[in-house]
Amino acid sequence: MSTLPVLDHWIAGTADPGTSDRTGPVYDPALGEVSKHVRYGSAADVDRAVGVAKAAFDSWGGASIAKRSQVLFGFRELLNQRKDELAAILTSEHGKVLSDAAGEVARGLEVVEFACGMPHLSKGAFSQNVSTDVDVYSVKEPIGVVGIISPFNFPAMVPMWFFPIAIAMGNTVVLKPSEKDPSVANWMAALLKEAGLPDGVFNVVHGDKEAVDALLTHPDVASISFVGSTPIAKYVYETGTAHGKRVQALGGAKNHMLVLPDADLDLVADSAVNAGFGSAGERCMAISVLLAVEPVADELIEKIRDRMGKLVTGDGRGSCDMGPLITREHRDKVAGYLDVAATDGATVVVDGRDGEFDGAANGFWLGPTLIDRVPTTSAVYNDEIFGPVLSVVRVATYAEGVELINSGPYGNGTAIFTNDGGAARRFQREVEVGMVGINVPIPVPVAYHSFGGYKASIFGDAKAYGPQGVEFFTREKAITSRWLDPSHGGINLGFPQNS
Repeated sequence: MSTLPVLDHWIAGTADPGTSDRTGPVYDPALGEVSKHVRYGSAADVDRAVGVAKAAFDSWGGASIAKRSQVLFGFRELLNQRKDELAAILTSEHGKVLSDAAGEVARGLEVVEFACGMPHLSKGAFSQNVSTDVDVYSVKEPIGVVGIISPFNFPAMVPMWFFPIAIAMGNTVVLKPSEKDPSVANWMAALLKEAGLPDGVFNVVHGDKEAVDALLTHPDVASISFVGSTPIAKYVYETGTAHGKRVQALGGAKNHMLVLPDADLDLVADSAVNAGFGSAGERCMAISVLLAVEPVADELIEKIRDRMGKLVTGDGRGSCDMGPLITREHRDKVAGYLDVAATDGATVVVDGRDGEFDGAANGFWLGPTLIDRVPTTSAVYNDEIFGPVLSVVRVATYAEGVELINSGPYGNGTAIFTNDGGAARRFQREVEVGMVGINVPIPVPVAYHSFGGYKASIFGDAKAYGPQGVEFFTREKAITSRWLDPSHGGINLGFPQNS
């Protein structure tokens, strides 16, 4: 029998083993070893968590603005004080280097701080005397129990895109985190309790498809928020909406960086390396395709190759630039694309399989990889590889580059590098992508704007966090009010008219 610890669910303010005896392994990717096991929740476990959240909604939904604000400010202070602890947990299960993990926590903290402005964000509107002695006003009310299904690549930040706003607006939460790096969710749950959040307002159920489907179909879950691959996002959207839920489902990406001949190529090379290989390329906002408008490709590739040669791939707890991939299976899948590239006639400039790694022999290693002259018919170009693989496609003109971006199935993020303001302005207008960077390689919006793409990168009408997040987690109620004088207007069966 294994002596490794088992991570329980978090229900009603405490660790809960649930009813299922199924578990799954949680790896330390830098060591290639199982560090613990995690419970896999059953439909009954989800039902219990939803029931607890529903009961907690009766009081939390009616809690004062002051009370909710106090809890969020308390959570913000505790999280800021202990962010290094959270980053260390994140690195141990995901593998990303500590500095990258700290950056993830910081971006999540921005949304917590945005949610601390809930007293302003939750205000309605008022119109006085719209008709004689009639006033109309609107209020924003919570929607109830909300479900969140989050991915492995940002186990802290992505849940924080959703639950701070949901809680601030008076909702209660059931989070199903990735089973690959689940400990962060329980850590945040305990911190919320320490900040004063009542038991049952925030719950965590671990697991796989059984837990996901139970959330998607549960009659007492009002909404689903999801981030992950496009096929699963589509499934979540279709299943959730078929069961009467509002759904925001953010899917995959194939993000392009368009480089014009007048661009600062040193800035481009730095940005391409940072955006292509940060977090081992396991980002939905990673730059995976570099569109080089000739004649800059050869010079740019040499600059990128030079920078790649100085990167150290290894255990994220050491002084490394890039960590391992999340699992051995995913590492092998990503590495397989290098053989596909060679078969399709591309040139592998830097092969990440050949590197030396500063870590245990069994770690899930693949170094930064650069591929030139990638055909747009190749799977290397078309698939979301989700690893440290940067493809170069040479184009003759700006127009050809924009056409390639717009003809793809995704529309998540993109960037243009140029010193021509007119070209940049034209690009932001013509490109069919939800998040655009101008000399910025990873254009993730700040917390008071909303995150989301176009086309197959999003399902549903609501983006994550920011103003659209507030709207998603609330419903508006309009009240028409008249306080009658002692003499009123009498009986009139006609359709009401404003006068």
